[in-house]
Amino acid sequence: MTITSTEKTGARTSEAAGVISGARERIDALDDRIIGLIQERVAVSAVIQEARIDSGGRRVNLSREMEILAHYRDALGKPGTALAMTLLELCRGRI
Repeated sequence: MTITSTEKTGARTSEAAGVISGARERIDALDDRIIGLIQERVAVSAVIQEARIDSGGRRVNLSREMEILAHYRDALGKPGTALAMTLLELCRGRI
């Protein structure tokens, strides 16, 4: 059985299915860019942590993390805080 574009997208018309398919391709491209930026952020965070540890400091700077949480919360609301927490978790202890 072949799945039609309307079945695949949940649209009720082929025109809507076309719009949805195109938008999903754009979302997939954006997700790839976001993942790449996150990977870059992880690498930069590792450089910062290594420099901090090598200088006798701690791996994590809690006041900086609070700034990041506030930045994301201010820009994206409450879900931004959860997103920032996830990013911080991804970026900790990678050295």
